[in-house]
Amino acid sequence: MAFSEFRPLDEKSLIEYIKATPSLSSKIVDNYDGLKIKEVGDGNLNFVYIIVGPSGSFVIKQALPYIRCIGESWPMTKERAYFEVLALKQHGALCPEHVPEVYHFDRTMSLIGMRYLEPPHIILRKGLISGIEYPLLAEHMSEYMAKTLFCTSLLYRSTTEHKRAVAEFCGNVELCRLTEQVVFSDPYKVSEYNRWTSPYLDRDAETVREDNLLKIEVAELKSKFCERAQALIHGDLHTGSVMVTPDSTQVIDPEFAFYGPMGFDIGAFIGNLILAFFAQDGHAGQGNDRKVFLSLPLLLLNENFPVYLSF
Repeated sequence: MAFSEFRPLDEKSLIEYIKATPSLSSKIVDNYDGLKIKEVGDGNLNFVYIIVGPSGSFVIKQALPYIRCIGESWPMTKERAYFEVLALKQHGALCPEHVPEVYHFDRTMSLIGMRYLEPPHIILRKGLISGIEYPLLAEHMSEYMAKTLFCTSLLYRSTTEHKRAVAEFCGNVELCRLTEQVVFSDPYKVSEYNRWTSPYLDRDAETVREDNLLKIEVAELKSKFCERAQALIHGDLHTGSVMVTPDSTQVIDPEFAFYGPMGFDIGAFIGNLILAFFAQDGHAGQGNDRKVFLSLPLLLLNENFPVYLSF
């Protein structure tokens, strides 16, 4: 083991860690000349380092004991890295074409080493904002969700296998609680973490908070989210959790994974595509009026995605 107790890594200590970890050092053939390290963790929770050398490359992701974008005032379990690597390995075994390979996991350091998705891979959200067309995206995401959801459900597994798997992921309770808060609770009440474009959307935000029928519907969805252990879901499947090129689709960051309702993954992803669809007018510019781009999403949904979205 490279380190006997947890500590956040910086570039210097990361090199020490790699040298002491054969499963990582072998990926760059122990060649540290010209090794480049870049921290790219622009998400909410973790440190993410890209390591590229003359002889190989990989990514290191380290979970922190708090929410990175907020700070130590919002503690968060480091054990989420354990559940992320479990989900990556299990989903990767079912759908290796669309899940990056895991090279290394260190539970003490809450650290995952995995395949580096080289350029031109970019985050799907950035590609949609730029108006890039991804002709295989719907097919790839349909395949990923069909394989991972079906093959981890009772439609495929025995009752014994399913109950054992559900029990294993029950420990990811803090990440489930975070989803319950930021998806099913905070948006419908006054909360310090809510954000909107004020003053322009003040009335819209107030309308949501005052809509009791909506809150009843959301409460029912929250109940289903908490109670229905249908399949091993990604749990945070938005356009920021997918990396793409025109012919490659890779699903990343399943740290919110647990056994929940299949419709949550499907609905979250399609909901993000709908948001991207309605945002296109704001991204249009000279040379790309987005009219052709705007004609694609509904066609792709109709042809490839399941129409059954119920929890």
